[in-house]
Amino acid sequence: MAPFQHIHPYAPFLFESAQKWIVGTLPPPRFTQGMLRPGDVDFCYGSRDGQLWPILNEIFNLDLVFETTDAAIEQRKSFLLQRGIGICDIVDRAERDRIDASDLGMKNIELRDLLSLLKRFPNVTHLLFTGGNSKNGPEYLFRRHLKEKGLRLERISDSVPRIHQFRMPERGAAERLITTVSLTAPSGSANRAVGSLPEYKALKAADPKYTTLDFRVAQYRRFF
Repeated sequence: MAPFQHIHPYAPFLFESAQKWIVGTLPPPRFTQGMLRPGDVDFCYGSRDGQLWPILNEIFNLDLVFETTDAAIEQRKSFLLQRGIGICDIVDRAERDRIDASDLGMKNIELRDLLSLLKRFPNVTHLLFTGGNSKNGPEYLFRRHLKEKGLRLERISDSVPRIHQFRMPERGAAERLITTVSLTAPSGSANRAVGSLPEYKALKAADPKYTTLDFRVAQYRRFF
């Protein structure tokens, strides 16, 4: 059986005034297949199982609707434009032997040329990765992308979330300093990793009602 062709269904959501970009990999395969479920939003990070929009909804009191409607899409686009946040996932397409949403299951990955896109949008200073340096995660793939261009990440902080910087050559002798933040992935599959963090364990012990979503809300609030 031929591998499943997992193609990103959405173009990057980019605009001139954006200062931050959210960078992930691919939405679940059903978005490529056009087989959305009730509660999915037909837009970036629109899976009903994902937590990015619930996190942002909580931080900014957005009163978002979670449904497959044009109104739901417009709510999210309006928020991004108002806050100067773009979305530019790093994977354009990949192949899968199993049709699932795991980053680890991707093979023959084709990356988007984020560095070329960054040159077109000089106001961007931060890349917010929706995951870290585990194999095929956003940070992992971005490191590969940088290496192909002769660049590398410089570590700023190794605690969760990991923070790095890189210097991107501009025209002439100038360089642009861009900061990357590897956020805890906004997916249910990352909950086990969150639960193992000493910081989370301490907060959970102090408040048994504290959840992995609460942990992400506190983390994401610092960078959005």
